[in-house]
Amino acid sequence: MLRDEMITVFGGSGFVGRYGVRALVKAGYRVRVVTRLPHTAIDLKPIGSVGQIQLVQGNVRNKASIARAVEGASAVVNLTGILAQSGRQTFRSVQAQGAALIAEAARDAGITRLVHISAIGADAESQSVYAQTKAAGEKAVMDTIPTATVLRPSIVFGAEDSFFNRFAQMALYTPALPLIGGGKTLFQPVWAGDVGAAILAALESPAAQGKTYELGGPATYSFKQLLQYITATIQRPRLLVPVPWLAAYGIGFAGEIAGALPFVPTVLTRDQVTLLKTDNVVSGTLPGLSDLGIRPDSVEAIVPSYLYRFRKGGQFAPAG
Repeated sequence: MLRDEMITVFGGSGFVGRYGVRALVKAGYRVRVVTRLPHTAIDLKPIGSVGQIQLVQGNVRNKASIARAVEGASAVVNLTGILAQSGRQTFRSVQAQGAALIAEAARDAGITRLVHISAIGADAESQSVYAQTKAAGEKAVMDTIPTATVLRPSIVFGAEDSFFNRFAQMALYTPALPLIGGGKTLFQPVWAGDVGAAILAALESPAAQGKTYELGGPATYSFKQLLQYITATIQRPRLLVPVPWLAAYGIGFAGEIAGALPFVPTVLTRDQVTLLKTDNVVSGTLPGLSDLGIRPDSVEAIVPSYLYRFRKGGQFAPAG
């Protein structure tokens, strides 16, 4: 049953955003997806009923387009974020200033419910600009709308993710995979579907207002363990080579130069190397998925369903 409520979602055409949109649509909300290039998100339309999903053009660096996007909405979800900087899409313009503009527009429109997606590791004192701007975005949102809810996921996995898929793809063409810093960094991967469910729960729960939640999956893994799991799942054993931090920064610098070229994806940056020096797991001092009524799915339950395509025999390859 459709509800007479419009939820404006910034970043709804991205990887995690699509899961958030799906959760909202399934709950009956009308959803306005704000994206810089609406024609690239047309595949979102069939997720809902006719007219349930509206695609509008908007840019988090443009105050006027943000104001138009939140007009008539009862709540706002901000999923905008980037992993690497490119041109005017910088960490500060998207994750700090963009978050501030969205919160201000929501406040000016009389909206008190806002869910802001940040990240575990957001820290104003971090050496990583990514983490600094995530923290700045959180502060801007909570200062502007005290009833907002902040969600901090660990590394997010799902069929379209850029972690499990990236290393599985690398394993197709290289005999070895890099263990940045020795592969000791800890992660607590969380399924994108559970993040989408958390967005819905945060919007609908009065108890979530003004709180920050850390979203982690049911298990913790080292970087090395994750690469071992990936290569075992796709049945392509690979040598795992420890890469010292200094060498990793060199690789990151080369990655930034290559990523500046047209149509060349950024594989690794120096800022990402800095992030890898800190474990990406829930602190245990903030509420989490269970407090939102969500029992998280595991890596083992989800990842094989989309990594099978990297096996030599694809979906028909024998297990194990």
